[in-house]
Amino acid sequence: MKLIDKIQKAHSGKLSDYSTIYTPTANVIEKIADDYAVEFAEWYLNLWLTDDDSSFDDNSQKELLEMFKIEKGL
Repeated sequence: MKLIDKIQKAHSGKLSDYSTIYTPTANVIEKIADDYAVEFAEWYLNLWLTDDDSSFDDNSQKELLEMFKIEKGL
């Protein structure tokens, strides 16, 4: 399932029958998510390349994402 489909599906369950998320809005949300994913990947790669003692190896993906969000103020 594409990200835009997931956005539409998640949104449709939360609105009345008279509300919908339109494709241009979903496309903007998808772009934001893509940019966020790229920024996280770059952050993680930099962390991995500069972490000499591998202290981050024991963190789950969710923990790493939370660390990223805190560091970036998100």
